Amino acid sequence: MNLKQQLTHPVFNVVAEVAREKNLECYVIGGFVRDLLLLRPSKDIDIVVVGSGIDLATETAQRMGKIKVSVFRNFGTAMFKFRDSDIEFVGARRESYRRDSRKPIVEDGTLQDDQQRRDFTINALALSLNPDNYGDLIDPFGGLEDMEARLIRTPLDPDTTYSDDPLRMMRAIRFATQLDYRIEDDSLKAIGRNAHRIDIISKERITDELNKIIASPSPSRGFYLLDQTGLLELIFPEMHHLKGVDLRDGRGHKDNFIHTLRVLDNLSAVSDNLWLRWAAILHDIAKPATKRYDKNTGWTFHGHEFLGSKMVPSIFKRLKLPLGTPMKYVGKLVQLHLRPIVLAEDVVTDSAVRRLLFDAGDDVDDLMVLCEADITSKDDRKVKRYLDNFKLVRHKLKEIEEKDAVRNFQPPVTGEMIMEHFGLSPCREVGLLKNAIKEAILEGEIKNNPDEAWSYMLTKAEALGLKPVK
Repeated sequence: MNLKQQLTHPVFNVVAEVAREKNLECYVIGGFVRDLLLLRPSKDIDIVVVGSGIDLATETAQRMGKIKVSVFRNFGTAMFKFRDSDIEFVGARRESYRRDSRKPIVEDGTLQDDQQRRDFTINALALSLNPDNYGDLIDPFGGLEDMEARLIRTPLDPDTTYSDDPLRMMRAIRFATQLDYRIEDDSLKAIGRNAHRIDIISKERITDELNKIIASPSPSRGFYLLDQTGLLELIFPEMHHLKGVDLRDGRGHKDNFIHTLRVLDNLSAVSDNLWLRWAAILHDIAKPATKRYDKNTGWTFHGHEFLGSKMVPSIFKRLKLPLGTPMKYVGKLVQLHLRPIVLAEDVVTDSAVRRLLFDAGDDVDDLMVLCEADITSKDDRKVKRYLDNFKLVRHKLKEIEEKDAVRNFQPPVTGEMIMEHFGLSPCREVGLLKNAIKEAILEGEIKNNPDEAWSYMLTKAEALGLKPVK
């Protein structure tokens, strides 16, 4: 690949011009170079200069159209946006670390100092923006060979790299998962030795990397690596506790950790919805707490869907995941994930479908995707039977929704209407009447329209001894 011809972004020519005029050493470095070699699009451009990154950013932005520059003097960095790219400038530096912090002590340094402080060899690649060798690759740690070998390796001793900044352990697993690379053996062992150091990293930073693992094409790979290195038990103990199989009287249950990861991969093959993927991760999260053994029925996990939905808020809170709509969405899908499976096993009644539509609302399609992913049996005939039955359930959902319009429906007779008609204040009877109307619609006793609902309400009110205001 002719890398010089690939440097098409306007910023590179401007930086090269400034470098020539001011006799500076300037390079584009890191992820942009990696992605360029991988033929992956990248909107983040990191430029390192042996000198002041802030001064270079200011001069470059001025020449590109007086663009506003954001300056971070404490870090010696500056950045600006140009079109759809984020361009960051930093002075070359060397770093040293204290044991109790991932924040480095920074000193001015050379290009090689800057490259060796990078986390992995594939992220330490640099391209020259200098006139005498414009576009040349500077690769002192064999990053190009590691890319060809599909290998994640640290430029320096991995124990030092991971102990200095433990977030790099999460990043190693994230890159291995995203790129389908192997973590070099010594590096993988070093993650295991330094896993305990993750406790100095903020939950937000850990979860950001975890979400990138979950958003990758085959996220199970990342979770197996997290487990293998001991990180999973530290950052996400509930998932670690899914592991293992208990035997009693020669009868065992499936390994719910392996099952969950199969569900996650199944779902990831058809949806890139991050929160739907979280629902797959958490759908069986309460199975360890609900596991029971009975000589007659074997292993059971009764109520794991309800307990699991109750666990979602505490997990989201601890991991610093959003506590609003995403949390409620995941909790709802965890609670409902068995319902379509029950319908697929049984005769699909209109009433059961109406209730599922009412409870799932606009998330019913995502719920069906989750349930289809949840079929992980190795018996192909069993899988085909379930998936065929799910097609029937989907057909029924569409048919009932078109006929009865019960998705997200609000009963056509409101509490205010009932109170006004009977001269009531808020009371038990009003609640009973509202619930009776809802149940009658869901059971198909009456249509979801105001006339039938009002007539039905009057009949029920009479049975309660209520009389209208004259």
